[in-house]
Amino acid sequence: MKLFRFGEPGHEKPGVVLQDKLYDASAFGEDYGEAFFELDGLNRLTKWLDQNKNSLPQVKEGTRIGPCFQRPSKIICIGLNYTKHAFESKMPLPPEPIIFFKSTSALTGPNDGVTIPRNSKKTDWEVELAVVVGKKATYVEEKDAMDYVAGFCLHNDYSEREFQLERNGQWTKGKGCDTFSPMGPYLVTKDEIKNFNDLHMWLKVNGKMMQDNNSDDMIFEVPFLISYISQFMTLLPGDVISTGTPSGVGHGFHPPVYLKPGDVVELGIEGLGEQRQLVS
Repeated sequence: MKLFRFGEPGHEKPGVVLQDKLYDASAFGEDYGEAFFELDGLNRLTKWLDQNKNSLPQVKEGTRIGPCFQRPSKIICIGLNYTKHAFESKMPLPPEPIIFFKSTSALTGPNDGVTIPRNSKKTDWEVELAVVVGKKATYVEEKDAMDYVAGFCLHNDYSEREFQLERNGQWTKGKGCDTFSPMGPYLVTKDEIKNFNDLHMWLKVNGKMMQDNNSDDMIFEVPFLISYISQFMTLLPGDVISTGTPSGVGHGFHPPVYLKPGDVVELGIEGLGEQRQLVS
């Protein structure tokens, strides 16, 4: 099942993809947020669709697509989680996952514009596979970790490298700027992703391929990450774990390449859809 949300920012409605067409699921009566996932919303929605799918109105073409879920309690990101990306960053492979947070106020729709922050000189891109938590998770064992997954989505983990790496303190300063977390277009339930360890990932800037990789280069895989993070904090339904980016970020080029107003960023992950952002 593929879920999405549509409408103006702050007023999005729930939708569902049926036979590659977008339908309005507002009549279900719930949006895709913490309460939805906590109360077995995916199963309830599936049963509701069995009875109502033929009466759903189609979403008008050209309608804005929003983030594929409501603002979560946490956006947890994993740094240097791809071997080749660690090498291009000239950093050692981490012995344990590097965890940082992205502000939830950075969350935007998949095709909304990205704004270069005030005083930024080094705004960069990062295509990432994000995991959406389906139920409360505390001290989860790795063998049980996938039981806690609702699905997956596409994430562009925009990063301001000067803020992140040169301004002291944690990476969060370069990660949480407004518009720096486009999610979607779809939340794809885990049953539709045959092998999350073998997904083609790509990103282009102005039509030029910058990242062209596969999730099989991930150092710490999804079940381990869920288990690991749950040892340090409770994961709530609807929380997001963004699992890191492969090689090809602007900071890794020689000389580095950073975004400027007017640039167009396009990205996608196999089975999860595509995004497009205009830089301003």
